[in-house]
Amino acid sequence: MASASPDDIEFRSVTKAYGAVTAVRDINLAVPKGSFLALLGPSGCGKTTCLRMIGGFEQPSEGKVLIDGREMNGVPAYRRPVNMVFQHYALFPHFNVAENVAYGLKQMRPRIAQGEIDRRVAEALAMVRLDGFAKRRTHEMSGGQQQRVALARAIVNRPSVLLLDEPLAALDKKLRSAMQIELQTLQRELGITFVLVTHDQEEALSMADQVCVMSAGRIRQLGTPQEVYDRPADLFVADFVGKINRLSAVLEADHATIRLADGTALNVGARPNVPAGAVTVAVRPEALRFLGAGEDAAGRTVSGTVTHRIFLGSGVEYAVDIDGLGDFLITADRGGHAAEESLSAPGDRVRLAFDPAAVHVFSSMDPA
Repeated sequence: MASASPDDIEFRSVTKAYGAVTAVRDINLAVPKGSFLALLGPSGCGKTTCLRMIGGFEQPSEGKVLIDGREMNGVPAYRRPVNMVFQHYALFPHFNVAENVAYGLKQMRPRIAQGEIDRRVAEALAMVRLDGFAKRRTHEMSGGQQQRVALARAIVNRPSVLLLDEPLAALDKKLRSAMQIELQTLQRELGITFVLVTHDQEEALSMADQVCVMSAGRIRQLGTPQEVYDRPADLFVADFVGKINRLSAVLEADHATIRLADGTALNVGARPNVPAGAVTVAVRPEALRFLGAGEDAAGRTVSGTVTHRIFLGSGVEYAVDIDGLGDFLITADRGGHAAEESLSAPGDRVRLAFDPAAVHVFSSMDPA
C-alpha cells in the first residue's frame, strides 16, 4: 500500500549523542519524495551521523526518524527500504560485475527466481550504462566504472531512498564532474530520493535540488542551491558555501547605508534585517567588477592596487589591496570588461564597483 506521506525521510527533534559528545542536536528535517538532498558541512558537523541514522547504522538518542511515513527507530538496516553507496564502493573483488550487483537480490527472502535476478541485474547495469560489462572483474575497471557498479548494486533492490556517502571523493576532477552529471541523470530517471553527504560545496550546489548546510550538529540553512548561495541565512553559510570578502562596518540608522572602516559610505539594496550598529559585510568575489576610465558607480565604489592575478582558464581571480580596508578577492569573467583584460600584472591601480543587491549584511554577533 502506498504511503500517504509526501516525504520519504523525516527527522523529528532528532538528537544523537556518543557519551558526552553530541553529534546531532534537535534536528527537524523533511525530505520530499523524489528529491535530491545534499547534506553539506565541514568535518564533524553531523552530516554523516544523519546519513547513518537514515540507513539504520545508528539509532537516535532522542526523537524519531521516519522513512515513507513509518517510524524507523530500532529497525535494523537490512529491514529498511534504503541502500547506500559508500565512498570506497566496498565491491567484492572475487565477484564479477553481475555477481556484485546480484548479491543483495540473492539475500532476499522469499528467494527470487534466478531468471528474475538476471533480468533485474541487466536492467540495473543498463541504467548505469554498463551494458556488456556483466562478466568483467571489478579490478579490471576504472574508478568511474567501479562507482557505477556500486550504484547498480544499490539500485537493483529498488530502494525508496539511496544514500551516497561522499561517493565521488576518490575520483579525479574530470571524472568527478562527469559522474556528477550521471548521478543527476540517474536520479531523475529512477525518480527515487537521493541523499548525498559531502563537504564539497561545488558538488552539493551542482547536483542537489535541496542543500542542507550543517555546523556543530545543527542545520544552519535548508534551501535550493541558489537560495543558499545568493541569500545565506547567516555568516557561517555565507563563508562556507563559496567564497566571500568579509569586512567590518557600521550599519547606520537609516538601514540603507553602510559605513566602512575607512569612512566610506556605501548604499545597499534591500534593508538588512539586523539592528543598526556594528555589522559584518560579506561580498562575493563575482559581485565586484572593475570600472573603466571615466565610468561611474556613485555610492558603490572602492579603490585599490592589484597584488596577485591567478589565471583560471574561463576566468581570472585577482587579489586587490583596497585602500584602508585590506585584501579583496575579485573573480572576473574573461569575456567581461576590457578593463579586466588589461590587468596583466600586480601593481595596477583600480576602482571597483559592486552590485548593492549582492551585499550581505550580518550582525557582528552572528557566529561564523
